[in-house]
Amino acid sequence: MAGLNETANADRLHIGFFGCRNAGKSSVVNAVTNQEIAVVSDVKGTTTDPVQKAMELLPLGPVVVIDTPGFDDDDKLLGEKRVERAKKILNKSDIAVLVVSSVEGINKYDEELLTIFKTKDIPFVIVFNKSDLIDDDRKKQLLDNIKNSDLLKSTSSDTKNKNVLFVSAVKKEGIEELKNYIGTLKPDDSNKSLLNKIANKNDFIVLVTPIDESAPKGRMILPQVQMIRDVLNHDAYCIVTKETELKSVLENAGRKPNFVITDSQVFKLVDSIVPSDIPLTSFSILLARYKGFLSTAVKGVKAVDTLKTGDTVLIAEGCTHHRQCYDIGTYKIPKWLKERTGADLKLETSSGTEFPEDLSKYKMIIHCGGCMTPDREMLYRMKCANDANIPFTNYGIFIAYVNGILERSIKHVPLED
Repeated sequence: MAGLNETANADRLHIGFFGCRNAGKSSVVNAVTNQEIAVVSDVKGTTTDPVQKAMELLPLGPVVVIDTPGFDDDDKLLGEKRVERAKKILNKSDIAVLVVSSVEGINKYDEELLTIFKTKDIPFVIVFNKSDLIDDDRKKQLLDNIKNSDLLKSTSSDTKNKNVLFVSAVKKEGIEELKNYIGTLKPDDSNKSLLNKIANKNDFIVLVTPIDESAPKGRMILPQVQMIRDVLNHDAYCIVTKETELKSVLENAGRKPNFVITDSQVFKLVDSIVPSDIPLTSFSILLARYKGFLSTAVKGVKAVDTLKTGDTVLIAEGCTHHRQCYDIGTYKIPKWLKERTGADLKLETSSGTEFPEDLSKYKMIIHCGGCMTPDREMLYRMKCANDANIPFTNYGIFIAYVNGILERSIKHVPLED
């Protein structure tokens, strides 16, 4: 199972390269990665769609590098769509690299990007590319222009120029310095884990993982694999079982589990099997906590009981997959909504990166666990819902709530990591 040895894209540091056409974004991307990831030419606007590459990049480790279309694309038919795609990449970027031509300098489009970086609180670095084409006087002028403008107003004066670098992608000058600087912007997630403040050394944990028609053949889904690794990281141990063997496991394990963690789809059955004195929760609930929106999701799920006929509910997924006959998002959740509310609701679905810009028509958003969605993008979606005053929850919390076991499932789970 090669997947056990690979870092999932959702857990990789996402580095987005932004800027105007022919600033040399693609050339800088190729120089930083030392690979021909992006197509490079002298034709303005060669990059028309975001190009991303998962890789190991020293000294950063596992990353996803994303090259974006020119932010100044003025093509009447496609330019606006390309710019919107670039903006969407910002929702998943942990670090932003603004590439500016040293010859042309910062323009209004670059300033707009800097404003977005600050609004979304994205750590960034300004990279003046093509530095081999300018002299020291021009460098000083570019730095003075920044120092005397409001572009870095939120940055203290003594560090104002530390996130401004000069590079030459063609001559590979300043590239190592750029990679090292990006490394300083990496968030500290050394203590982040699914079982933080839950599992202890020598704890015994039972993981319940159904194998049904929607399970990937020959593999386990990502949260299950991550949980096994997290158990090992905490010097604990676990038994992995299907729900059909759970009762036998509990009877023959020889020790009462410290925790039972289950797939949400069999939550009700597992709740009926696991004695009330054994803590029980789900992969999805722990994933919501890991990504930083558990408190919001627990609060938001109660909106289910306010839904009435004619209300529109968004059921959102962070990835795209082939939907089965009894798919959780298009079959099971709608079924549970109908049973709980008795209302004739309007249900809409979204998947992958296609999260609606305008949320005003929705009365509630029920999102998947987000195992394949970067943390920053999940938090962005949650924030969009909060800003629009739309209740936001996830699959696991919704399933626990409609089955009357939410209180039990979060009783032993700190709401904040």
